[in-house]
Amino acid sequence: MNAYAERWVRSIKEDCLKYVVPMGEGFLRAAIKEYVDFYNQERPHQGLDNELVTAITEKCDLDAPVKVKGRLGGLLNYYYR
Repeated sequence: MNAYAERWVRSIKEDCLKYVVPMGEGFLRAAIKEYVDFYNQERPHQGLDNELVTAITEKCDLDAPVKVKGRLGGLLNYYYR
């Protein structure tokens, strides 16, 4: 389990905390919550052939425009149709 914990800590440090200057405990907690939501729901997982951990079962229209959902002021982005 230590390897999984170390990988998660490295991910949050490299993807989030490296670019955020926390202005207090509340801000830091909010930034971590946003990252955890992104990490568990919107991040492509390399171990799953770059699929989402929570797979979307509905079909998408390939002609629809690509939309973006930004978190932390655009630091973390999720693109979808």
